[in-house]
Amino acid sequence: MSIWVDADACPNAIKEILFRAAERAQIPVVLVANQWLRTPPSRFIRAIQVPAGLDVADSEIVQRAAPGDLVVTADIPLAARVLEKGVLALDPRGELHTADTIGQRLAMRNFMDELRGSGVDTGGPPALGARDRQAFANQLDRWLAQRGTA
Repeated sequence: MSIWVDADACPNAIKEILFRAAERAQIPVVLVANQWLRTPPSRFIRAIQVPAGLDVADSEIVQRAAPGDLVVTADIPLAARVLEKGVLALDPRGELHTADTIGQRLAMRNFMDELRGSGVDTGGPPALGARDRQAFANQLDRWLAQRGTA
């Protein structure tokens, strides 16, 4: 059982929560990115650097993640891909992606992409706030508790 992190866009505050959880629960946390990442010295935390390119990190996560693992990502298509493998996906804002919700999230993502493609300024997501960090930590704790590692 491991936690895989789509680390290129993962907020530092979320990484810190994951680093503390790795030590507390003694569970592997693997950051996957196309750039070098600094990680704290720990036998439970490591980083994998993949070549630059579209979806290279995503494909690495999909290839390595196994049922029972957790993937932390804000990338809806990546979440959909890991859900197909029986892997849970958690957004850095604490939103758990499920087979029941991923279709709607993909449709909304595609709709927003179309709007941006036609020149509409859709803005970006709001900054990660304290409420988001707490929601993430709570979901992570629930996932760890269900596995008896909390």
